[in-house]
Amino acid sequence: MLWTYAEPNADGSYRRIGGGTYDAATDTYSQGAFNSDDIARAAVVYVRHWKQTGSAASKAAAHELLRGLTYMQTLSSGNFVLWMQPDGTLNPSAEPRELPDPSDSGPSYWLARAVWALGEGYAAFKDPFLRERLDLAIGALQRQVLRLYGRWQLIDGKRVPAWLIVDGADATAEAMLGLCHAPGERARRMLRQFAEGVAAMGAGGARSWPFGAVLPWALSLSDWHAWASQMPAALARAAKVLGDADLVKPAVTDSAVFTPWLLTSGGPDNGRLPTRIDRNQIAYGVDSRLQSLLAVAETTGRPGFRRLAGIVAAWYFGANAAGVPAYDPATGRTVDGIAGDGTVNRNAGAESTIHGLLSMLALDAHPDVAGLAAQGHIVERVGSTTVEAELATLSGGATVVTPSSPWTGESQYSNGSYVRLPAGASLRWRLPAMSQPQLVLPIADLRPGSEAVTRWSTGGVLRHGRIGAQGASPAPGALLPVAVGELPPGRTELTATASGGDAALVDAVMLEPLVSRYVIGGGGQTTTLLRSAAVAPKTVTVAGVAEVYDSTGVLRSRTTGPRAVVLPGGFTVVRTGS
Repeated sequence: MLWTYAEPNADGSYRRIGGGTYDAATDTYSQGAFNSDDIARAAVVYVRHWKQTGSAASKAAAHELLRGLTYMQTLSSGNFVLWMQPDGTLNPSAEPRELPDPSDSGPSYWLARAVWALGEGYAAFKDPFLRERLDLAIGALQRQVLRLYGRWQLIDGKRVPAWLIVDGADATAEAMLGLCHAPGERARRMLRQFAEGVAAMGAGGARSWPFGAVLPWALSLSDWHAWASQMPAALARAAKVLGDADLVKPAVTDSAVFTPWLLTSGGPDNGRLPTRIDRNQIAYGVDSRLQSLLAVAETTGRPGFRRLAGIVAAWYFGANAAGVPAYDPATGRTVDGIAGDGTVNRNAGAESTIHGLLSMLALDAHPDVAGLAAQGHIVERVGSTTVEAELATLSGGATVVTPSSPWTGESQYSNGSYVRLPAGASLRWRLPAMSQPQLVLPIADLRPGSEAVTRWSTGGVLRHGRIGAQGASPAPGALLPVAVGELPPGRTELTATASGGDAALVDAVMLEPLVSRYVIGGGGQTTTLLRSAAVAPKTVTVAGVAEVYDSTGVLRSRTTGPRAVVLPGGFTVVRTGS
């Protein structure tokens, strides 16, 4: 079995530990030593390594892990227990409590990941026992989740699918990765049904939140996280298996529009809610982005997505906030995370190491992507910035409000506070001068029925009641960025004035350069990613070989020279050096 965590000792070695509080008298943990989540994903690592290299050791490890995973399956339901103690005793109700509780009482992330592992495992081994257990798990999804197929729920006025696993496109996507390999007509039908639900979570564009992303959580319009964000990968694989090109379209937009925005604005954070609330970055998030880009590239045949994959994977080799490698090739371990301030969590949990190894296998299989990823140094990043509302000059009765919790139930206030503006109140910011226009997107707590209006010095108007009914959302309204025009080059003042019968709630302002850039380098090479939020082509001074892609990732031109063009909503990759 695979231990959940490994923490460093003073001499550089690691000690294996379980999850939760340890009781030495009983040799148990309040959670457990092993968990089905990590066992499933580790099995995927070994299956892929065996298939890619022919390793007999990996073949044996994969088979044993898959059989160990099935030990944690409840035969009467097809669900999985999450935790196991060191002596093999299952712990269905762990502390701290996790949902569902007991952990095998309903659909879960670990059920989805078990389907992923058993699907890839059966396709590799053709073992009748694995087929039996895969069918049992698939039956659990069909009975517990897809009974809602075709039903929709209303979230702040937007219709979203009710047939996602634990309301997550993220969990559903990982189950789809297994269903792509599962035999039988039932599995194909379920794959299509789940794919329809995940595809429906794509939203926004180059100038509007969430900038083309496939959102991971059906109950929030404001929440995106990098971990488990394999929705594009699952859609691309499903499109290929099912022969349905329409399914890949949201994955293409996520890859061609959202991913360049993500990279230029800070990278694959643990939480964009909608601002960069949780700037920690972990291997699970980086790998999810890498796998998605490679899958979309394979399905569409568009090389630009491979370029983006290499830029994403450079995180492992030093293109991160710490400026140090996150992956250790000598041991195969990946650090447990890198914070926004550059602090490195040197622990080596199973999840981080698993996804680091999945990434390394992908890079081994794609040498051109690996070559680009070797540029492990961030040279420059000019992208989206956030200015807090409470840092503005307040007048006319505007007040800073600090709620008891910054979490709204579906999103989170940036910096823990927001500004309340009654009619006649105003905000005035002094901003650094920029040499290019910036798209201005106030982040407002929109409330259904609100009569509040704010007028911005960009000429835009924000109506704070322009949001639908709460429906099944955990909280009324939504914390969302809304575009109100552009700030001209050199302009350093931005103002907003409130009117109407209700107070306007403003959390922050997101400022988007019309052309953002992210530059990595190493080994005598540099790669520049340019991303456009403009409505017309832009020319940028940057020397090298430029590949110009449109908003669907189609290569439109390849030029060499001192300048490069960026198409509206598209991206350009400029490379220099050998």
